[in-house]
Amino acid sequence: MTQPADPCPKSAVGHGVGIAGLAGLALWTLAARHFGMDGPHAGLAAVVACGVPMVLWSLLVDKVHRNPSTGIDWTAPARPLRSVRDISIVKIAGLWATWLGIAICYCIARWYWDGNYRFSMNLFMAAAPWLLLLSVPYILWLDRRLVEPRDASFHFGQWVIGGAAGSPDPAQVAHHARAWAVKGFFLAFMLSIVPGNFASVVDWRIEDAFAHPVAMAGFLIAVMFMIDVCMATVGYLLTFKPLDSHIRTANPYLSGWVAALICYPPFVLMGGGGPLDYHAGGAEWDVWTQGMPALQWLLGGWLVLLTGLYAWATVAFGIRFSNLTHRGILTHGPYRWTRHPAYLAKNLFWWFSSLPFLATSGSMVDIVRNCALLAITNAVYYWRAKTEEKHLSADPDYRAYSDWMDRHGPVPRLFAWVTGRKHEPASLAPAE
Repeated sequence: MTQPADPCPKSAVGHGVGIAGLAGLALWTLAARHFGMDGPHAGLAAVVACGVPMVLWSLLVDKVHRNPSTGIDWTAPARPLRSVRDISIVKIAGLWATWLGIAICYCIARWYWDGNYRFSMNLFMAAAPWLLLLSVPYILWLDRRLVEPRDASFHFGQWVIGGAAGSPDPAQVAHHARAWAVKGFFLAFMLSIVPGNFASVVDWRIEDAFAHPVAMAGFLIAVMFMIDVCMATVGYLLTFKPLDSHIRTANPYLSGWVAALICYPPFVLMGGGGPLDYHAGGAEWDVWTQGMPALQWLLGGWLVLLTGLYAWATVAFGIRFSNLTHRGILTHGPYRWTRHPAYLAKNLFWWFSSLPFLATSGSMVDIVRNCALLAITNAVYYWRAKTEEKHLSADPDYRAYSDWMDRHGPVPRLFAWVTGRKHEPASLAPAE
């Protein structure tokens, strides 16, 4: 087969990983529906059901453990335990101190002990003894095989222990802290919403879903959100070097953290009653399409399509999904069309689902306010996208992908045509 003259850069993740996860999740969901298992632990089992096939595919088919980016040389004999023992002890001390710091943050932040978050906290408390126990043989095993075991975890351990362990690299200490801050914040949130999203699919009566187009769209959208949540949770759980899914870097820019955190509880600004809540005096799409089944099918189908694109963007990550991190550059699936398919789909979904230019109150003030606030919400996500690009552009692979997208990506080319912007190769720009 003739290769294209300007091929897209290779993706860090293949198509098969996400498909394997979808297959496992689908089988478990069907079993749960059959046996009526809709509790929180059934939802947690759904995460396992999609995570295990993805791990197996990654190791057996893609052989990700052989990637140079893991930092592991499998061809070299493992070092003697005595040669890495002191390094491993420092890393274990740093890891345990990290977990202690996260636990203290959970204790201080009261919202972690209310509502859905309580499930996450109970889960963490049950897992803590096992994590402490298993972390010791894991680190000892890994350090014997790493090309350079003195990584960010080691430098953080040096910082924790103090002068007796040597002088830590401040940049590595900061990287370790940022990476675990991401995991600590987002994993608690994702686990808290898994049970509800899974139950919303398991409890839905199929005959009700086929009753009318609004119900059908609602059911399919619930399925897409369940896929997104379960797959994303797997990504936050599986940050391991042998799987090549570790965090290369966490976003070092304050603007990136602010842009991301204001989109999530407890800092979310777009929620009900928040400063960017664009629903005042409005109603969802099903209210405005009552008595118009053709329009309901059309609009409902469009919303399902957008939600499907949003879920696909998460599935494409396989076991590497995470906010605010670099875990390998994706160039396949929806990322072949646009750099930010999830943000694009999500923001379009909000416009077509909430229809902010219509108001049940009949107030022009509500219409103007809702449209303006949703536009500001869109701007927040544009800001998020730009901070992510700034972070990832430190990697030459991302600059090559971004440059290719400007030349061939349908969405970037459309925006360039609309705005009259000329393409300037990203590869010529200095790394930030």
